[in-house]
Amino acid sequence: MTTFFDVATVRSRFPVFKHKIYLNSCSQGALSDAVEGSILEHIRSWHEHGSPWDCWVEEYESARTAFAHFIGAAPDEVAIVPSASVGINSVASALDFGKRPKVVMGEFEFPTMGQIWLAQSRRGAAVQFLAAEDGRISGEAYSRAIDDKTLIVPLTHVCFSNGFRSEVQPIVQCAHERGALVMLDGYQDCGTRPIDVKALNVDFYVSGALKYLLCPSGIAFLYVRPELIRSLTPTVTGWFAQQNPFAFDVKHFDPAKTARRFEAGSPPLPHVHAVQAALKLLGSVGYEKIAQHISGLTKAFTEGALALKIKIKTPADSVGPLVVLQMKDSDAVVKKLATRNIVASNRMDGLRVSFHLYNTLEDVRSVLDVLNENLHLAVRE
Repeated sequence: MTTFFDVATVRSRFPVFKHKIYLNSCSQGALSDAVEGSILEHIRSWHEHGSPWDCWVEEYESARTAFAHFIGAAPDEVAIVPSASVGINSVASALDFGKRPKVVMGEFEFPTMGQIWLAQSRRGAAVQFLAAEDGRISGEAYSRAIDDKTLIVPLTHVCFSNGFRSEVQPIVQCAHERGALVMLDGYQDCGTRPIDVKALNVDFYVSGALKYLLCPSGIAFLYVRPELIRSLTPTVTGWFAQQNPFAFDVKHFDPAKTARRFEAGSPPLPHVHAVQAALKLLGSVGYEKIAQHISGLTKAFTEGALALKIKIKTPADSVGPLVVLQMKDSDAVVKKLATRNIVASNRMDGLRVSFHLYNTLEDVRSVLDVLNENLHLAVRE
């Protein structure tokens, strides 16, 4: 496997590797010295100045700019929200289901996506789920379902339960040709490779920062295509969604003219520092290099699993970052790995192993060794 950067140096910045093999970035990214330092810097400013809101708001705007640059957007097109769910709810609350009630989504979406749009049924939404075939949901399946009654197509970039990567661009093209919007959920991939929302031509892009963006929970981002911003007025709102939050005007509703109108209450100030630190660290390595590194680890792991004749739920052409193996008892396998200080996770009957810039081929071999010793727990071909 080709080495694209100094993995050992990168790995040394994540203290968890002193005592663990960490392969669970799909649930929570490992904590780096940079992110830890950024949070301590916020605490220091709090101690020293009490309430330096002017400085904190500057950091909040800097985080918006940093994330916008990362996804190829303008800062005014990005909202900072405490979770992906809040961002999705804000968009859902702004839509009118009267003439176009249909919401088309695959069964591979993260539960919050289904739950939020199903909750809109009281406002007229009619959700249609697309079934998977052989671990995939094809672009053709979306094409058959999207029609002139379709309002929006929520679409996961990578499925949380099997690592399938959606065919984004043909689905976006089909939706737009029929007058429908597309919301891309990048949570399971954001931070592992370059992303350009303009090239993808999506209407909305949402991602939290706690997974591959290597941040704490409590901060997420929502991109809104600029042509849509002023045409949508969320009813899920708050003081930071106003044109001038610090006017403290209780008697008037004046949504911001930027994507900030999709925000709500006080921003997650400790975490805006963390986002900038994490993006700087990832950017210093380079997203293309990170993607190539992850792809190599994914290939090595899937080849090793195939050699053990373990059934792989992830499509064979996967480039990562998530690989899921089918188990008879996935919880037991996670516990077996834990006895060797290997951190992974499971969903349903799948063992989830996720790779990031700090993982190595030795990590791959360590997992395969444990699996080889516990083949009775795996579903085999």
